Amino acid sequence: MKYQIWLVLLLSLGCGEQQQPDDSPDTLAGMMYQEAFRPQYHFSPPSAWMNDPNGMVYFEGEYHLFYQYYPDSTVWGPMHWGHAVSTDLVSWEQLPVALYPDELGHIFSGSAVVDWSNTSGLGDGEQPPLIAIFTYHDMAAEQAGEEDFQYQGIAYSHDRGRSWIKYEGNPVLPNQGIRDFRDPKVMWYEPGQVWVMTLAVKDHIEFYESPDLITWSKLSDFGMDAGAHGGVWECPDLFELESDDGQSRWILLVSINPGGPNGGSATQYFVGDFDGVNFTNDHPAETTLWLDYGTDNYAGVTWSDISVDDGRRLFIGWMSNWDYAQVTPTDRWRSAMTVSRELELVENDKGALIVTSWPVREYDAITLDILAISDTVIQTDYRARLGHDLLDLSLAISMGESPDFKISFHNDQGDSLHLQFDQRQGTFGIDRSASGATGFHPGFADRHIAPYRPIDNEIRLRIMLDWSSVETFVDGGILTMTEQIFPDQPLDQMYITSSGALGLSAEIRKLRPIWAR
Repeated sequence: MKYQIWLVLLLSLGCGEQQQPDDSPDTLAGMMYQEAFRPQYHFSPPSAWMNDPNGMVYFEGEYHLFYQYYPDSTVWGPMHWGHAVSTDLVSWEQLPVALYPDELGHIFSGSAVVDWSNTSGLGDGEQPPLIAIFTYHDMAAEQAGEEDFQYQGIAYSHDRGRSWIKYEGNPVLPNQGIRDFRDPKVMWYEPGQVWVMTLAVKDHIEFYESPDLITWSKLSDFGMDAGAHGGVWECPDLFELESDDGQSRWILLVSINPGGPNGGSATQYFVGDFDGVNFTNDHPAETTLWLDYGTDNYAGVTWSDISVDDGRRLFIGWMSNWDYAQVTPTDRWRSAMTVSRELELVENDKGALIVTSWPVREYDAITLDILAISDTVIQTDYRARLGHDLLDLSLAISMGESPDFKISFHNDQGDSLHLQFDQRQGTFGIDRSASGATGFHPGFADRHIAPYRPIDNEIRLRIMLDWSSVETFVDGGILTMTEQIFPDQPLDQMYITSSGALGLSAEIRKLRPIWAR
């Protein structure tokens, strides 16, 4: 007999109802962040176009998030660095544009560091300078058919990143005739007492070193015969991670466009060793490791200068895909970032070291209410009317005798989103083909899959639903899938169906928006 459970959560907050306008800045900002599809607990720009996160650095209690920004349109154009800061990685304060294009070109992606010892000589003697390292892109030179139109420049700040002075000797790393020569990610390499730059160069990575962030010399190349090569390599990052049992490895992130596992842009990574000159890959050259199997996590990198007391490796990505980024159905702004995440090094069931991704603990602070469901047996069907539009769900599903299950989210308008495990195929997938507005691009309405086998016949899921996104973390982040969705109304109903009995325990959190309502 079909077993159904209907669960109604009576929540005190409404589902995104707009307030009446008044003259207060907070209220006006709150209304600004209530347009259709506007993310409520993800970072998005106040208006206009945004893509890659840039210049992520922690300094004096603030996490800086710079980002590729074109303030004059909702499609890509001459790149600036937009700017926001946060004290908790969750709520953000928008700041004025940090870097503008100039006679050397547009301001493409890059990184930022605290020059604690003033190796650059660009400090003011009162506090260490923040140094931004970025790619200049000379559009006129590109259009003229030249090859050396990308090169690296720096800028510095003496006031906690509020204003920036471009170095008068730019570029600090000229181009030697390579068409794709960009996205510098810089770190301090303690064993060698030097700065190391990781640079994306066409289809591989080049490493450079500098004593002062100004004079750079090449160290080595990596990747011409390793990993995925379906498109150009971009937005690299190099850092060290240590596992719980004390194993230490170097991780190299590399975004690629196109060539992702489910189409378009995505981020791969390598696990290996870095000796100050060369990166050595632990895996066979043909192995490709994906940081996220969804289609909407790209160009992500990590924050520099996180305090030793914190010790986490913190990450954020651009929540879009170059296949359709410029045509998504938003009006006044385009694009958002993923939730802030912690990256960790763990050993999988085959004994290999891999990188997991998990939302930072700071999201607990925006929890409004929690509903716990414990030890429920589902014969074939479980239904819950969630009654809220911002959700963070944790589910533990014991497979029992069932070879598969599907978790579906619906609204009364007929939109639906499906997360499905298929034990026969060994896959976990997300189907957004009926999730709302999908006709803006022929490849958006699709089902995306990832290889997955549960351990001990149990699957643990964390699902974060916002107005226009779903982020799914499987088994502690061993598998992650990030997807944009554009439903007409919030997906506030959950169905779980299976072909046999399942065990279910769950914690359903309703979240408050980070923008004023």
